[in-house]
Amino acid sequence: MKVILILFILLIADIIIENKIILHRRCENFGGDVRIMHISDIHMSMKGKDNCRISNMAEKELPDLIFITGDFVSRSETDFKSAEILLNRLCSIAPVYIISGNHEQSLPNFRQTEFLDMVKKSGAVMLENQGHYITIKNRKLWIGGVQQEYSTYKKNDSYSNLDRFTAEDMKSVMGDRPKGEVFLLAHNPLWAEIYADWGADYTFSGHVHGGVIRLFGIGLLSPERKFFPKYSKGIYTIGKMKLCVSGGTGKLRLFNPPEIVIYKI
Repeated sequence: MKVILILFILLIADIIIENKIILHRRCENFGGDVRIMHISDIHMSMKGKDNCRISNMAEKELPDLIFITGDFVSRSETDFKSAEILLNRLCSIAPVYIISGNHEQSLPNFRQTEFLDMVKKSGAVMLENQGHYITIKNRKLWIGGVQQEYSTYKKNDSYSNLDRFTAEDMKSVMGDRPKGEVFLLAHNPLWAEIYADWGADYTFSGHVHGGVIRLFGIGLLSPERKFFPKYSKGIYTIGKMKLCVSGGTGKLRLFNPPEIVIYKI
C-alpha cells in the first residue's frame, strides 16, 4: 500500500512539474545555416508571466525565423493580453509566421476578428492558405501556411465521420507548388502524405500535443480521441519531405515535456 501511495505521489509531482515548470528545448540539425524556432499549441498555458520563458528562450537562441503552428490561443480564452505581449516580444526578435489551429478556427466570430487584429498589429505574418518568398542568409525560401476546414477536426460536435483533406483540396487552396525551397506550416500533421505529394520540402506542425501521454517514445492519444496517432512528435521522413512535429507547450501531458524546437536547416 505504501509503495502504491509513493508511486501515486511521484506521478502527481511529475504531472505538476511537467505541466507547470519544465520547458524543454529540442534541437534538430539538418546541416543548414538557417535557425528556425518552432512554437506550437500554447493554448492557455503559462511558462512564466506572459510566457516570458518562451520569449527569453527566443532572445537567447536568436533564431532567423519563428514559426507558430496554431493554437496560440484557446477557444475558451476571453483575454488575449498575454498572447499579445508574447507575440510582440517574439516579433522584436525575428520575423514571425503564424497559422491558425483548430482552436482559433472555433473562436466566436468577434474573437476571431480580435485575434487577427492582434496578429496584424504585432507585425507577424498570418498565413491563411497562402505564402510568399523571403531571403535569409542568401537563401530564397517560400514560406506558406495551409488551413483545413474545421470539419476535419470536429463535425456536428463529434469526432466521428470527420471530413477528409485530399490532394485536390490541397491544390485548390494552395495552388501549384512554388519554385525553390518550400517551407509549409500546417497545424495538423495527420495529412502529411498530402503535403509531401504536393511538394513541401519541410512541413511544420503541432496539434497532437506529443500524443498527450508518451510511453517508450510513442504518443498514445490524438485530439480526435484516436489511439496511437501516426505523427505525434519529432521528425518524420515522408518521401522527400521532412515533417517536423512539435509536442507544443500547452495542455495536460505526462512523460511528455512541453517543448520549443530549434531547427538548423
